[in-house]
Amino acid sequence: MKIEQFEDKNLSHYSYAILSECENKIVLVDPSRNIQPYLAYAELHQAKITGVIETHPHADFVSGHLELHQTTGAAIYCSKLVGAAYPHQTFDEGDVINVGKIKLKAINTPGHSPDSISIILEHEGKDKAIFTGDTLFIGDCGRPDLREKAGNLTAKREELAGQMYHSLREKLMKLDNEVIVFPAHGAGTLCGKALSDASHSTIGAERMRNWSLQEMTEDKFIAELNADQPFVPAYFPFDVDVNKKGASSLETSLAKVAVGNPVINEETTDQLESNITIIDTRPSEQYKAHHLPNSVNLMNGGKFETWLGSIMAPEEPFYLLAKDDADLQILLNRAAKIGYEPFIKEALVMDYGTVSSDKFDLDYFRKHFADFTIIDVRNKKEHKDYPIFKDSVNIPLPELMERVREIPSHKPVAVHCASGYRSAAGSSIVADHFGGKTEVYDISDAIKEFDHS
Repeated sequence: MKIEQFEDKNLSHYSYAILSECENKIVLVDPSRNIQPYLAYAELHQAKITGVIETHPHADFVSGHLELHQTTGAAIYCSKLVGAAYPHQTFDEGDVINVGKIKLKAINTPGHSPDSISIILEHEGKDKAIFTGDTLFIGDCGRPDLREKAGNLTAKREELAGQMYHSLREKLMKLDNEVIVFPAHGAGTLCGKALSDASHSTIGAERMRNWSLQEMTEDKFIAELNADQPFVPAYFPFDVDVNKKGASSLETSLAKVAVGNPVINEETTDQLESNITIIDTRPSEQYKAHHLPNSVNLMNGGKFETWLGSIMAPEEPFYLLAKDDADLQILLNRAAKIGYEPFIKEALVMDYGTVSSDKFDLDYFRKHFADFTIIDVRNKKEHKDYPIFKDSVNIPLPELMERVREIPSHKPVAVHCASGYRSAAGSSIVADHFGGKTEVYDISDAIKEFDHS
């Protein structure tokens, strides 16, 4: 028996291949949209993918479960509570998948969602591992506030938090200490708030260190779990619905995206409609030197998928601009991870612009804080726990497009985040709003000069 963990660092997502070496069969758990790594793994081991298990309809990425079924013939397993619209076999408490000497046993573990399951792996008669989806993470547990308006079943966060309390204690804590915990996410995901950098753990280690498994009343647990949860990106409910239906083939869907002629001069900008937002993914230095109006500098890096799905609402068309063809292909695939490829009006390579950004003078800023309106685009908890500038205005990046009119125009604006990635996007949104009538500066990575947290 082998367990292979696949990691998508951009989405902090873990998926798994469980290989029965005696039967050369593979069962996958929570696969990514791009199915090629799983096909390559199966080919490497001369094995057949026979099953795909979805622990729940994911909110933060689009799963490749339907395409895997269509490509390999593998059965898809999920809870009956999902109400899945794709071909599937229900997999709930008491159900077992037998693969050689391996038994995969479903347990219903509602809390992150009403339809969440975890999968216990039994090998040669002993429980060896558990795949916990978004129920139990390393150092944390799944947030309970993503299914209030999405999916086949909805539930209030207080109700789901109560269910999580019981799932953790009455299901997962019953397992032996040495059982290995394999979660669907690691540090950096928005599906929890305090995850460890570790990629796996054990029930015993989590029993000792994980706050959510410590002795406390249900009321205290519910209050703690619901406190200070991260924002919910606009695309999360959309992805729940996509995963409930099953996404179309990645290659087929990407082939439908229109790729336009490069934007290299004034004449080639005529192909762009002025009322459609431009997502300009070039490095901030290039963007600041020259860009087009109505553009957001969302660089190819960091959590591009998360911020794209936070700034742009589902179904809202946008142009996707990149510095070269290689980057454009990468970004098309990154947009497709969250199911946003159908909303791309046109994908383009660009090296032109009619607008340049104001240049930030660090020395002047350091001596004249009061001359600026300082906008902090970090999340509310970051702003509250780690304040950097006195009297700065906190407008988190996902809210900035809707709230940009709150920013006064009577003095220059300086925008910051924690490292420079979000401030590049934030300052571009603010600058476009003022249209040159107010100076707007991106503090960028110079924020490290002031952040002593």
